[in-house]
Amino acid sequence: MLLTIDIGNSNIVAGVWKGDTLLYSWRIHTVAKKTEDEYGTLFRALFQDKGLDPKQLRKICLSSVVPSLTTPMITMVEGFTGQSPVVVGPSIYDKLPIHVVNPYEVGADLVADAMAAYAKCRGACVVVDFGTALTFTIVDASGTMQGVAIAPGLGTAVNALSRDTAQLPYVQLAVPPAPYGKNTLHAIQAGVVYGYTGLVEYMIARIKEDLQVDLQVIATGGLCDVIAPLTRVFSFVDKDLTLRGLKLIAEHC
Repeated sequence: MLLTIDIGNSNIVAGVWKGDTLLYSWRIHTVAKKTEDEYGTLFRALFQDKGLDPKQLRKICLSSVVPSLTTPMITMVEGFTGQSPVVVGPSIYDKLPIHVVNPYEVGADLVADAMAAYAKCRGACVVVDFGTALTFTIVDASGTMQGVAIAPGLGTAVNALSRDTAQLPYVQLAVPPAPYGKNTLHAIQAGVVYGYTGLVEYMIARIKEDLQVDLQVIATGGLCDVIAPLTRVFSFVDKDLTLRGLKLIAEHC
C-alpha cells in the first residue's frame, strides 16, 4: 500500500492506494496551529477505522503549500508509519518524467497535478484545479510545465464578499436557477458560479491560442463539481488527480 498526503490551504487530503486503486481517501480541514501529535492522533484513528496497518505502507508521498505544517506533518508521518515520506520539492524533480521550469516557485501540488495529467494524457494538457486558488497548469507535449495562471478560488471569492462588504452574507456554492438572482443568495451564486465558468472558458481559449496546439483539459480540486456540469471545456474530471500524481511521484522516487 501507498499513502499520499496533499496539504492545502483549506484542506488536507490523504489517500491510501493499492496498486492503481484508491482504497480510501479523507478530506480534513487544514488547521495550521495543530501539532504533529494532534494530526498523528487523527491519522491513527482514520487508519484504525478502516482496519489499516500503517506499518504495511510501502511508501508515503507528501506535498505541502503550507510551510508551517510541512515539518510537523513529516514528523507525524515518521512517527506514525516508521518511515520518512517522499516530500515533493526541487530536490526530487530531476527524478520525474516531467520537467519543472521554475522549481523554486511552482507549488508542489501543481507538480503532482502535472505529473498525473501528463501520465494520463500522454500529450499537451492543462489542469484546472479548483482549490483555495484556481490554478491553470500547462504541460506541453514533451512533459515540460510551461507555466501556471492563478486566480482566487471560488470559495475564496465568496469568503471575500462576505468579509469585505457590510451586507453580503456567506453563501454555499451551488448552481442557481438563472445567471442572475432575484435574491441575495442567488445573486452571489450567479455571479460567482457563472462568472467563474466564463473565466475558465476564456482562460482555456487564450492558452490554446497562445500555444497554438490542441490541449486536453482536466478539472480537479474540491470545487470542480460546481463548474464542470456548466461547460464543455473539460476533457474529463478527476477529483483525485493530485493524489494520483503523488502516487506516481512516489513510484519514481
